[in-house]
Amino acid sequence: MAKVNPGQFVRQVRQELGKVTWPTRKETGISTLMVFIMVFLAAMFFFVVDQVLSWGVQLIFGLGG
Repeated sequence: MAKVNPGQFVRQVRQELGKVTWPTRKETGISTLMVFIMVFLAAMFFFVVDQVLSWGVQLIFGLGG
């Protein structure tokens, strides 16, 4: 890889930043909401799976009940 002087590096960085398509405020809000919804759904899924497995272990070993 060729060495680049600091000035040229800064110019290249600015050029690349100009190519970036930044999300709008609305897109960011929708994406954030979708992340929270998916986290909630995953938490509920694992909670249900944990409860079913706990019930199964208690049934098999006769513990806690």
